[in-house]
Amino acid sequence: MNKEAMMQYVGKIIRVDRGGPESRIGKLLAVHDDYFILLTKRDGVVYYKTNHIRSVTESSKDLMKLGIKVPKNFEYKTAENFVKLLESIKYQWIRINRGGHEALEGVLNDVTKDIASLIVKEEVVRFSMKHIRNISYGLIIGGSNDDSGKSDGDDDDNDNNNDNDNNDDNDNNQDEDNE
Repeated sequence: MNKEAMMQYVGKIIRVDRGGPESRIGKLLAVHDDYFILLTKRDGVVYYKTNHIRSVTESSKDLMKLGIKVPKNFEYKTAENFVKLLESIKYQWIRINRGGHEALEGVLNDVTKDIASLIVKEEVVRFSMKHIRNISYGLIIGGSNDDSGKSDGDDDDNDNNNDNDNNDDNDNNQDEDNE
C-alpha cells in the first residue's frame, strides 16, 4: 500500500491484513512515506511499514470498534521515514513484528538503513530492516494490559464478546450463591 492509498483511512478504524499474527484492528493516526501509525487496543501504537501490507479493510457499516477512548492530547512519535523513526526511539524497549518466528522484543541499540540491533537478554540481535514489518514501543492507552493470556493470533474483535460472556458467568454465580 502506498501513502496516497492509505491517506483516505486517516482517523478511521481499519483492519490491517485479513488475518495472521500481523493483523490488527485500530485507528489510523497518520501516514508517512514508508510507514503508517495505527493505535490498537492490545499493542498500543504500532508502526507498520507500508511495503509489507497486503490489505486494509474498512467496515462498510462502521461495525469495527476500537474499544478505547483516545485522549485529546494523545502524543506519539513520528518522523519523515521509518529509519528516522527508529533513530528517535533508540534505547527504548520495542517489539519488532507481532508474532511468529520473526517476533522479537528488546532494547533498540543501533539503527542503520539496513539493520536494527536489539539487546535481548545477554545477546545483541541484528535484524534486517527489510524483514521488519512493524514495531511498537509501549505506548498503550485505556488501561488494560491483561491480554497476556491471549495468543498473538487472537483477534481484537472478540474482546468485547469475551468480556460480556465473563460478566454473565459472574452474574450467574452470584445468583446461585444467594439461593
